[in-house]
Amino acid sequence: MAQRFFEDFVVGDVLRLPERQVQRSDIIAFAAEFDPQPFHLDERAAPTDLTAGLSASGWHTCAMFMRMVCDAYLLDSRCMGSPGIETLKWRRPVRPGDRLTGTSTVLEARASKSRPTIGIVRFRHEVSNQSGDIVMWMENPVMFERRPAR
Repeated sequence: MAQRFFEDFVVGDVLRLPERQVQRSDIIAFAAEFDPQPFHLDERAAPTDLTAGLSASGWHTCAMFMRMVCDAYLLDSRCMGSPGIETLKWRRPVRPGDRLTGTSTVLEARASKSRPTIGIVRFRHEVSNQSGDIVMWMENPVMFERRPAR
């Protein structure tokens, strides 16, 4: 069973994320449960300076991104979780019918000073729509198990 360990992430690597199709029904269902602002629930909601028509919650965009990352490499890794997010920016609205793609770029990889069995990889993630517009970017560290000595 091939799994990525800390040592398999090299600074400069660009990991491609699989495409995710955004469905109107998913936008509304997520918003109804977690972010029931009018512009996430109804196309006819009064427009704001940032929105005109139905748009996904930024948190929904993060959730879709997380699924993309899991499918791309996290589920086939020795991931130990993340201590948090350093930067998160929502750049453009995500709309019904959008096709999201993305990348995770390895910015830094270092062994943990306090836990020798763990390495920390810092990523910059970018999610784009079908027009190539970046809709979200994020930087964060992720902890991975180090490959056991043989």
